[in-house]
Amino acid sequence: MSIIDRAFSIHDDAMILRSHRTSILAANIANADTPDYKARDMDFSSMLKQAATGQGNKLNMARTNESHLSAGSAHIDPDIKYRNPLHASLDGNTVDSHVEQAKFSENAVQYQTSLTMLNGKIRGLNLAIKGQ
Repeated sequence: MSIIDRAFSIHDDAMILRSHRTSILAANIANADTPDYKARDMDFSSMLKQAATGQGNKLNMARTNESHLSAGSAHIDPDIKYRNPLHASLDGNTVDSHVEQAKFSENAVQYQTSLTMLNGKIRGLNLAIKGQ
């Protein structure tokens, strides 16, 4: 494992999973008035744990030249689950827009936190490379 891989460790997987979760939550919000639409979400912590242990579905990227950096792998098709509704709906829709907006906002803050941590790691590596 290279120094770059160790420096970024799980943060790259977290960013990919957070981005995918954003798409899922946005779809829930967009379909709040669609009859029979079932709200979905993913278990972020279990997906991240699978990424850390190397389990789960991964799409490995091939290197065409030995001097290229390893791109790692990207997660595809995380285990998406249906959310249990808080109230019954007459049209079969299980989206509670307040819950979805809260989950979306929480995920956005966590995404920003991961991005801030990655930026800090990059700054630290940059200082180490420059010798300052």
